[in-house]
Amino acid sequence: MSAGIPPLSGLPKPQAKALNCPKCGAAITLHSFGQAVTVVCGSCHTILDAKDPKLAILQQFEATTHEVKPLIPLGTRGKLAGTDYEAIGFQRRSTKVDGIAYCWHEYVLFNPYKGTRYLSEYNGHWNDISICKTLPTAEFDGAATANYLGETYKHFQSADASTDFVLGEFPWQVRVGEQAAVTDYVHPPRVLSSEKLDKEVTWSIGEYMYGREIWDAFKLPGAPPEAMGVYENQPSPVAINVTGIWVAFAAFTVFLLALMAGFDMHAKKEPVLHETFQLNRADARGEASFVTDVFELTGHAATVEVKTSAPVDNHWIYLNYALINQDTGQAWDFGREVSYYHGYDSDGSWSEGKQTDAVVIPSVPPGHYYLRIEPEADPLLPGLLYSVEVTHDVPVFGIYGIAFVALLVPAVIISFRAYTFERSRWSESDHPPMELSNMSSSSGDSE
Repeated sequence: MSAGIPPLSGLPKPQAKALNCPKCGAAITLHSFGQAVTVVCGSCHTILDAKDPKLAILQQFEATTHEVKPLIPLGTRGKLAGTDYEAIGFQRRSTKVDGIAYCWHEYVLFNPYKGTRYLSEYNGHWNDISICKTLPTAEFDGAATANYLGETYKHFQSADASTDFVLGEFPWQVRVGEQAAVTDYVHPPRVLSSEKLDKEVTWSIGEYMYGREIWDAFKLPGAPPEAMGVYENQPSPVAINVTGIWVAFAAFTVFLLALMAGFDMHAKKEPVLHETFQLNRADARGEASFVTDVFELTGHAATVEVKTSAPVDNHWIYLNYALINQDTGQAWDFGREVSYYHGYDSDGSWSEGKQTDAVVIPSVPPGHYYLRIEPEADPLLPGLLYSVEVTHDVPVFGIYGIAFVALLVPAVIISFRAYTFERSRWSESDHPPMELSNMSSSSGDSE
């Protein structure tokens, strides 16, 4: 064991076996209690048969160690899933897709009681990997889905993985240049992988880990490399069930509609005033105010709607209103405009405004009321008739619209975040989103 590294907590002191490389004579220490099948000399990069007392040479490869440096130095100890492990092996693997090489790193971890487990790292994304305890089910190699322990995994990608660099001890006969057919199925945060080498198939299950978790587990200095992009089994930052959100949204929408229908049914919608007034051309610049007949509002405090109708055509009329309680003198002042314009331009016909206007005054107490009206109008407007209607206790649906939007906006934002995340995930798979697939096909045709 390297000096200065504390022994595994609660474990017997490892009985490391010191040997010498038959190629260069460098010292080699086996840490895995005789479970190593191959060991790599860190000096001359010779792969040796760890089961042979004389360390028979199996392969030698050329590499410069500074080009491939493990983020977790071999011999480092850490705790995963409550168990102490030591990093004893490291390999770099790669695959080519459309002529582009993608590389990732794998670490062999050892515990004398628990055996081996593995860590993989790609662009700052980590997975804690162990060999499947039972055989997953899939109809065929590369099937659309696979099932493991009752959980369904979707096929993500299939590729040939090549081993480019190795260091340390391995519980199998590792070779540089060796290629295996790898198929990944995902059910975030887990990934189910099959690896076929010759006629042997090995299944493993991995669970996504964040770099900070690895650094804390192995007490590594500094900060972990920043994760780049979205990895195949990376958990979505939208932890909420999107389908559940829309189900809840639909339920609340139905509830709001029921409330609206209930309030509409119980509202009296009682007409209390309907009068028509004449506006003369001479008075268009503004006439003295006048008042309407007195009308009574009964029952509880409720809304009052004041509706103005005027057959204006390319003109406007403005009315200064005051709703006045005859008994108390309390007044509600407001102004309303009715205007309607239309015409033609280079883009065709156009129009704006309308010939009616309505305003609702909330919570008006019962009592005797009248309207004070002061009209103003376009000076070019010929005389016209305009009417004023007052309705007591009308339903107001604006608050329901605000509630609807308040529920809709978070659902849309969450759904969009989830969609873009999943789109990024599957854009790197064998099953990219339809639009990306079409773009890829178009690019291939143009070439």
